[in-house]
Amino acid sequence: MAQLHVIGELVGGKDFPSCDLFCKFGLVTGPDWRLLEGHESGQTQVDHPTMSNMAQWSHPIDVHYATKGVQGWPKIHLEVWHHDTFGRSEIYGYGFCHVPTTPGMHTVDVATWRPVGNVFQQAQSYFVGGGLQLRAPELVYTGVDRPRLQTEAMGTVVLELGVITHNFENYGVETVST
Repeated sequence: MAQLHVIGELVGGKDFPSCDLFCKFGLVTGPDWRLLEGHESGQTQVDHPTMSNMAQWSHPIDVHYATKGVQGWPKIHLEVWHHDTFGRSEIYGYGFCHVPTTPGMHTVDVATWRPVGNVFQQAQSYFVGGGLQLRAPELVYTGVDRPRLQTEAMGTVVLELGVITHNFENYGVETVST
């Protein structure tokens, strides 16, 4: 079987409207992929940057997959959350990216967005807190019904990923190092 090993980190989030951010993440693959080692989901700590506009998470990502083809290549989906002074958490952004397909080190910037509602929902969010959330978080990476959503751009999540491939050439897939 071909193997894919992804080693890296969720570096941090930048250009969000405020501080005190944390990130929930997960990896999603097709049915022909099997996780050999590692954790496909996790959550960072809350960071409150004082010197820059980037929350530093430095959360490790280390997964090892086996597969017989490239269909269903792994995707990383992200949820950035804001932790306010009252201890409440609200969604600050959704985003996703595909794991790079070429072996080597990669810096990946993931743009995030969040849904916006009507005027009443926006006023409620401002005064009560919270904000709109997706009922089905898989909308982030599947794209079904996503064009119908009204959204606003948020910040960027930075990933540093090292990709190692093994035996893909046995399944007719050329891999070229960067």
